[in-house]
Amino acid sequence: MNAKELKAILQALMEHEVSEMSLETPDYKLNIKRGNSLAQVQYVPAPVATPQITAPQPAVAVPAPQPAALDAPAATPRPATAWREAEDKKEEIKGVEVKAPIVGTFYRSPAPDAEPYVKEGDSVKKGQVLCIIEAMKLMNEIESEVAGVVRKILVNDAEPVEYGQTLFIIEPA
Repeated sequence: MNAKELKAILQALMEHEVSEMSLETPDYKLNIKRGNSLAQVQYVPAPVATPQITAPQPAVAVPAPQPAALDAPAATPRPATAWREAEDKKEEIKGVEVKAPIVGTFYRSPAPDAEPYVKEGDSVKKGQVLCIIEAMKLMNEIESEVAGVVRKILVNDAEPVEYGQTLFIIEPA
């Protein structure tokens, strides 16, 4: 088992909130137990046909994700699955997708105490500023490519975004 396979197993277990798992193959035995603060992973290779003396593998402690608080500040990054959930939700709403042209931090308003540029349900004009993405200390205004109504905002304020990530869905007028 390579690191990529182990990472995929751990991610699936965390997504499905599985607290304990055992997997045994002819090559290895894998035991994973999650507690409140740590996940313990024990990987033991199966005995080899040729006589060898091997030291037992120590258990590796992997921090488990902390449960998200209901009143968490908007700046708290969401787990990777949240982006996938947001991407799934965009399928339900028809419209033009406004995607992030760069990697950076998404801001809905020009200043922390200012009103957001747009809210869901607002009418927008072509070329109207929808948000700002900060990248390398530069503030990049993201403008609407179409006139219409903002149907969905898929990113929280002060959240990191990736290139090509859908930020808004706008229903053309």
